[in-house]
Amino acid sequence: MVTRLLIPLLAALVLVCAQPIHAATAETLSTVRLKDLGRFLGSRDNLLVGYGVVTGLSGSGDTPRNVATRQAMSNMLSRFDIVLPPEDIQSRNVAMVMITATLPPTSSIGDKLDINVTSTGDARSLAGGTLVMAELRGPDRQVYALAQGAITVGGYRFDANGNLRQKNHPTTGVVPDGAIVETDVQADLVGRDGFLRFVLRDADATTAERIAGEINRGMGTHVADALNARTVRIRPLGGGNDTNMLVARIEGLSVVPDQVSRVVINERNGTVTAGGDLRISPVAISHGDIRVAVDTEYSASQPEFIGRAGAGVRSIVIGNSDLRVDEPGQQVAGTFRQTTVGDLVLALSKSNVSTRDVIAILQSIKAAGALHADIVVQ
Repeated sequence: MVTRLLIPLLAALVLVCAQPIHAATAETLSTVRLKDLGRFLGSRDNLLVGYGVVTGLSGSGDTPRNVATRQAMSNMLSRFDIVLPPEDIQSRNVAMVMITATLPPTSSIGDKLDINVTSTGDARSLAGGTLVMAELRGPDRQVYALAQGAITVGGYRFDANGNLRQKNHPTTGVVPDGAIVETDVQADLVGRDGFLRFVLRDADATTAERIAGEINRGMGTHVADALNARTVRIRPLGGGNDTNMLVARIEGLSVVPDQVSRVVINERNGTVTAGGDLRISPVAISHGDIRVAVDTEYSASQPEFIGRAGAGVRSIVIGNSDLRVDEPGQQVAGTFRQTTVGDLVLALSKSNVSTRDVIAILQSIKAAGALHADIVVQ
């Protein structure tokens, strides 16, 4: 009987030539609107939350042991002059829910909001239920919107005689345009010192300076200064409605953002993602493998006369192993003079280098100092 053990080993040799890198100039890169790079301080969404009661459930609501649900039903009925003690409410057609919504920075009375509804008790499903009018409050406990409407659930749950069928989460639903704004909200963009502040989503000192310079060129005067890597301070040209005009003009300006070079590697599915213009130093890559084969042949040794052998004589099994090492010559996958990561990965793929080996080669290039970027492993 022959047993074969094959052990593939990867050997990647990276040779780096110390030569300068010619970075791409800002003019060769695409510009991005300031609206897509950040926001003005004061322009932010506001979170609203509330609780309510969902009715109309077909026996899939909260069980009677949920005291909060019975108390909420008693409080709601008391508004209509129906006095009913909580302990007398035993219906499973109702459920207590939490309601959440997002209020835009600028909202007027009558605007509609989408709301999310989630069960807080032991209800099995909210399918077919209707949310009874409930208040939505902000962090200051002020009522900003009223919510009500039929719930849309993207799932189901059915059970009978111990059999259960469920899809997604039937205890969570949405009500499109289910809330109406009751209080005006206006974003206050001008700070107490009389300045506007533009806040970058990704802090970067170079990008902040470029934004300040572009604003000054666009306005024709010095009105903007970069306070730090995230904030650009802007002096309004005038008061009143001029602020909105200034914001619109600034959001329409474009700059070339400075970006941190990154190579993202997903080892679970073998995906390598990098900017197409991410450059590396001149590099030569040698890729090969070593194969070790171990052949084992077993043979049995038995006495010549089994029937006449003594009591202590037994058959034995002898294993003879043959070790062979196959080391093919190293094959150079490619030699590149100041190329990009995209070109390197493409060339390695054409050389039949697997994605896993490409990941190992990129990590070796980074360790050798030829890849001037952060490697993010997911």
